[in-house]
Formats: sequence, structure tokens, C-alpha cells
Amino acid sequence: MQRLIKIQQGLKAPKHQYNSFGEYNYRSCEDILEAVKPWLKDLGLALILKDDIVCVGDRYYVQATAILYDENGKQITSTTALAREALEKKKSDESQLTGSASSYARKYALNGLFCIDDVKDADSTNKHGKDELKETSKDNKDEQIISEMNKIDNLSDLNKFYAENKDNVCDRNALNKLYANRAKELRAK
Repeated sequence: MQRLIKIQQGLKAPKHQYNSFGEYNYRSCEDILEAVKPWLKDLGLALILKDDIVCVGDRYYVQATAILYDENGKQITSTTALAREALEKKKSDESQLTGSASSYARKYALNGLFCIDDVKDADSTNKHGKDELKETSKDNKDEQIISEMNKIDNLSDLNKFYAENKDNVCDRNALNKLYANRAKELRAK
């Protein structure tokens, strides 16, 4: 765990990407991977990213998992994050939608693993969609709660977070399923 702490304290992943539509800088999954690879090599660690498709309520999400291994192949820790495919995106085919959701979920799994703060990233500074319907805001709130729940790395904090947020979501059944799965993951560690 000391090697992970070393990475978390020293890793710099600059925001090299620019979105001209929303007028903000951001870092991509690839930017994070490029920044962390030298650390992994120097410290004798391996990082594996994997994706699964999960159903939460009536929506499908890409669940990305970032798993850190030591030089002996023993898992040190892992984090997961979810991203929902857009229902429709102009000029994109279905595989591009899934790929985009995968990149987004992987980025947030890496953020959780390496303690990268994206407070001033695209998700908090972009200007598009500010006039969308309130229903979209409810979906975003659910997604935010789901994303936060996936960042929690111990059962006590998970239980507390669940108790504080279970009445604040539109789809409580989905939250209950996610809570049960996340609790099972944390017990297995």
C-alpha cells in the first residue's frame, strides 16, 4: 500500500485536452495512463483496467474497474466507476457510444484509485445542457450518488453513505442493488 500512497502523493496528470464547445480543459483516461506508467514501472506495479456492462434499474452502465497488482501478481486494491451510455449522440454509432462511456468510467476509476481530484474538470465547469429538463437533473443526481458510492473503499463509510443518501435518489431499487454489490466487494477485500 505504501507504493500506492507514493503514487497518489506524487502523480501529476495535467489537463492536456481542450473542449472548444464548452471552453474548458480536461484530462482524459489516456492522459492519466500516460502519467502513471512511469510510476508503475519504477515501483514494480501493474495496472489492469476492465469493463463490464451492468444494469441499474432500467439503464445499462459501463462499469470500469481499475485493479492494482504488485510484482508477484497479488492484488493490492481496486476501484470501480460507472458511466451510462448516452441514449443518442449525433454522428456516433453504437460502438462509439459504448467506447465513450468506457473511457469516461475508466477515467473515474483511475481518479478514485490515484486520488485525482476533478473538481474543476469538465463535469463541473461545462456550460452545455444547462437548460435541460429537471428529469435530466434527477438522473444526474442519481449518477453522482452512484459514482460517489463506487469511490468508497471501506464498509463502514459505505454503510454511512448509503444511510445518508438512500432517500435522495429517484431509483432506490437501483441504489439498493449497487449498495449490495459494493458491500459484497468490500467484504471480500
